[in-house]
Amino acid sequence: MRDRLQFFGLLALFWMSFFSISRILFLLYLFPQSRLLSFTEITMPLLLGLRMDAAMTGYWLLLPGLIFVASAFLPNRFTYITTGILTTILLLISTLIVVTDLELYKHWGFRINSTPLMYMESEAVSSVNTVVLIGLLIVFVLLFGFFLFVYSRWLGPRLLALSPIGKKRSLTWFLITGALIIPIRSSFTVAPLNTGVVYFHKTKSFPNHAGINPVWNFFRSVSKSKAVKYPGDFYKFDNSAFDTLMQTAGSQFAIDTTIQKPNVLLIILEGFTSKIIEPLGGLPEITPQFNSLVGEGILFENFYASGDRTDKGLVSILSAYPAQPRTSIIKFPEKTQRLSFLSKELVHAGYATSFIYGGDVGFANMESYLTLAGFGSVTDEDAFDSDLNDSKWGVADHYVFGRMLEELDTTTTPFFKVMLSLSSHEPFEVPMETVIKGNDEGSMYLNSCYYTDKSLGQFIQQAKQKPWWKNTLIIITADHGHRFPDVQELKDKSRFKIPMLWLGGVITYPGQRIKTFAGQPDMANTLLAQLQIQPQSQFTFSKNILAHSSNPFAVYVFNNGFGYISATHESIYDFDLKNYVSHSGNENELTNGKIYIQTLFNDYNQK
Repeated sequence: MRDRLQFFGLLALFWMSFFSISRILFLLYLFPQSRLLSFTEITMPLLLGLRMDAAMTGYWLLLPGLIFVASAFLPNRFTYITTGILTTILLLISTLIVVTDLELYKHWGFRINSTPLMYMESEAVSSVNTVVLIGLLIVFVLLFGFFLFVYSRWLGPRLLALSPIGKKRSLTWFLITGALIIPIRSSFTVAPLNTGVVYFHKTKSFPNHAGINPVWNFFRSVSKSKAVKYPGDFYKFDNSAFDTLMQTAGSQFAIDTTIQKPNVLLIILEGFTSKIIEPLGGLPEITPQFNSLVGEGILFENFYASGDRTDKGLVSILSAYPAQPRTSIIKFPEKTQRLSFLSKELVHAGYATSFIYGGDVGFANMESYLTLAGFGSVTDEDAFDSDLNDSKWGVADHYVFGRMLEELDTTTTPFFKVMLSLSSHEPFEVPMETVIKGNDEGSMYLNSCYYTDKSLGQFIQQAKQKPWWKNTLIIITADHGHRFPDVQELKDKSRFKIPMLWLGGVITYPGQRIKTFAGQPDMANTLLAQLQIQPQSQFTFSKNILAHSSNPFAVYVFNNGFGYISATHESIYDFDLKNYVSHSGNENELTNGKIYIQTLFNDYNQK
């Protein structure tokens, strides 16, 4: 009996060591963030994370415990083989999750959960550089190989030398296995283990995230993902509070109101952050074409993305529906079909609608969303010559701009056309001689943005020669911001600030700069007001940016919280901490973000 207890203890130590080394590996892989931490901020995740590691170890010991229960009736070789196979499979799964989490965190800023499963059918793997994939494969082989060797060399052989036990002892092992519920729950109260146990830092997310066990987090998220629900009592308030928050009156006109039903061309640039736009305080010479166009149009200086992914950005722009933390409504057609659509409103007003994208519209359920949105035609990578589809994500931007120009020459007017670019998406492959030197991801991102900007500039110059230019409003914005060029935590507002520039022959006073704080959902009712189409009440989360009177603010949502920002207040709320991690400015606005997000939760639950 003692030798079995010793083996069980060593197997527990085996898994605890695996998870601890995985956490150290995480800190090393994310060294740019780790090097900014103090000694305490590094050691605390290592210590607090042991509690989650013990819980995951408990889960991984359940089946070996049951095998030990059965071993009273079976030979040692059965125990040796089944435990070995089971441990190898669990080690393979755990290593795959740990290694995948390393790279995903760099891009998404949160530990691996069920979110990657939402994009499994897509070409999401294309966004990872080949060199990075090779590096991750090496890490996988080393981590998996080392622990498999440890088990095979020192643990597995012990099973063959176990002394037999009587059948009555099987009950003892059943009780021992049942006792694993203690580390699994990690609590004797009604509340089971949650990620909050490793959250110790009140302002920095990274050291808190470092303490999370990625394997536990992944399976916990998967077990909860079938029924996506938000709390109904996150914040209680009178319904009129949201109405007051969103109330606007009147409208200023930025376009020529004598033109009936002007055309609208909406260009959504992949991952264009304000950090690369010089007129918005970003880096110089990355987007020279965009910069030169600012004087010809209207630049919105404080415009924010609602979320951090393309699918969330599309819904925020085209349905005026804010991004949701930890999920995306576009993945649930039964909910998506209950959304309102800017394209449908314009169809009702007599507009011909179309959408063009150089990639696969099947990505992230975009195809079903665009179908529900009622676009008259959708052009994607299948419409292009196969020779042009030479990047991992699809057709390069300058080809798509060229195709769009051709389509606009033959489309019915008035038109509402939407283009989504893709070349500035990882792995940043562009058909252009390198301008921004460097093989690191940051430099490659900047170079891809330079290419997309160049393609945009060429398109605008050609569009100006077209007869439809004088009757057209062109809106240039982004689907979301980006972690590059300077990497900040996911909750940082700079990762969500994006450009929005209005151009075209209908602009009455070029060179204006609008300082009003606003977000992607506000685009719908702002545009409808400019087109003298009654702003629609069904766009609950949209307010007219150019209204004479309003409460100008923006809300952005990240995986485990949200940020609220206005000219007089900024605050960031963390759902795991269940509190604000920062807030400053007018305290009367402190609850505005909660009011907005709670209304979103309520609405989401009802769809």
